[in-house]
Amino acid sequence: MDELWRAGERAGELLKQRGEKVAVVESSAGGLISAALLRVPGASSYYEGGAVIYTRTSIREVAGVDMKKLWKEQGIRSSSEPFAQLLSERIRETHETVWGLGETGAAGPGNGYGDPAGHSCQAVAGPNPIVTTLRTGKEDRGENMIRFAINALNLLSGQLEKPVVT
Repeated sequence: MDELWRAGERAGELLKQRGEKVAVVESSAGGLISAALLRVPGASSYYEGGAVIYTRTSIREVAGVDMKKLWKEQGIRSSSEPFAQLLSERIRETHETVWGLGETGAAGPGNGYGDPAGHSCQAVAGPNPIVTTLRTGKEDRGENMIRFAINALNLLSGQLEKPVVT
């Protein structure tokens, strides 16, 4: 867990230095991304809010996304890079932040789409957007959740360290 806390501290410090805020929407990380950001005293200076979405109902009600419609109209499914990107953009817009961080995947076991345990798609929306897929190769659900959160926070920090592209 120490690595997770350090990743949250690093991202928080970079956000503070830039005077910017982030909003987070996560699924298979189960709230660990937000927990790591909120562990730092004064987190309200850079953390606007977040949500854990885990079912179709929560995805619809919290993120405002109808999964059946998204699949039918755009061919986008959960646990995919396009879905992580959509989540990051949506949370950024709804919370009016500079940065949005989205995570979706399968901590364990795998999911109905054929993704194995340890599969997570993560996206950062903002001045330096990025989307990536992590595959841990691990079966341990808890370990995967921690890995997902660390990776997502490091992804955010990496984008925060880059100069803003205009």
